[in-house]
Amino acid sequence: MNIETKISSSTVGQYGIVTRFFANLFSFIFHPLLINSYIVAFFIFFHSSVFTGFDHRTMMFRFITVFLFTSVFPVFAVFLCWRLKLIKSIYLHTSRDRIIPYILVMFFYWWTFYVFNNLPDSPSVVKHLLLGSFLAVCGGWICNIYFKISMHAIAMGGLVIFFLLFVFNDNYASGLYLSIALLVAGAVCTARFIVSDHRPAEIYAGLVVGSLAQLIGWIFPL
Repeated sequence: MNIETKISSSTVGQYGIVTRFFANLFSFIFHPLLINSYIVAFFIFFHSSVFTGFDHRTMMFRFITVFLFTSVFPVFAVFLCWRLKLIKSIYLHTSRDRIIPYILVMFFYWWTFYVFNNLPDSPSVVKHLLLGSFLAVCGGWICNIYFKISMHAIAMGGLVIFFLLFVFNDNYASGLYLSIALLVAGAVCTARFIVSDHRPAEIYAGLVVGSLAQLIGWIFPL
């Protein structure tokens, strides 16, 4: 029995079915590939001052673009890798399985940033978000060479730092945004402790990588 199997077995015995159900639910709802789409949707439907001057059709088109290139296409690419037997599991349980998907996701995230960065009317906050997300994937790929870093934690670290910087740089932002981001990050990381085979260090490392990537993406001049 390998280390991952031992960790999974102890997790099943330690936590009840209901706890594991909600941990899996949180992990699914806040999957790393969905975070960018959630944030852009938040800007369109709840904090629309970011897209001031945009008509509804244009905003929806921008959202669909982000959703397709940072969520749908990466998932489909991973599915194809699995069907072509390039990876053993669609759930990417091992570091080896994550190598090719990381590269594919890097391509999609870079392309999304490139497109938005070259649109003259794109809000700078969205461009910083997308650049930080691309850098986070790059950081995760590099770390994956040495250990199986938590992708959920990378996304959560980026989420918290993004809203921390956004709250302090947007005149219309509310501290509630950061509070919600912290709550979500805490819930998701706790869920990964419960239902994933990650060691604590891999989750903490993910938070650090995601935070640094989003910080660099925010301060980088565009």
